[in-house]
Amino acid sequence: MNITVVAVGKLKEKYLREGINEYSKRLSAYCKLQVVEVADEKAPEVLSEVEMEQVKRKEGERILAQLKPDQYVIALAIEGQMWSSEKLASELDRLATYGKSQVAFVIGGSLGLSPEVLKRADVLLSFSKMTFPHQLVRLILLEQVYRAYRINRGEPYHK
Repeated sequence: MNITVVAVGKLKEKYLREGINEYSKRLSAYCKLQVVEVADEKAPEVLSEVEMEQVKRKEGERILAQLKPDQYVIALAIEGQMWSSEKLASELDRLATYGKSQVAFVIGGSLGLSPEVLKRADVLLSFSKMTFPHQLVRLILLEQVYRAYRINRGEPYHK
């Protein structure tokens, strides 16, 4: 299976880069992983509603440019469905079984995803009702994908 993570912004924190590198290395035994960073839109700290939509639209265009027509897209959005680790594992297994070997996870910027990206998504997934820094979500996502592969292979992984 080919897993692509399309994420807005560059990772700045060393500890996040190290964690992502570790899970990327672990995942190499299970899938082909690609992490694609798209530029975040520079904006002032305080934005009007119109300005927020403009930022999301511009970031959304960059995200959509990275998605292939045959990819199954899972967008991370706070309004999405909340799955257990086992549900993520079963969904990845189901996709592989039915020939959907190109899966893209999308992580928006600090303002979230544009309506166009949400529309392109096959499913919206939420990790929590809480708000997380979008850079931290990358690490959480890779850990959960790794956990899903371990679950699907019946390999031990702490609960």
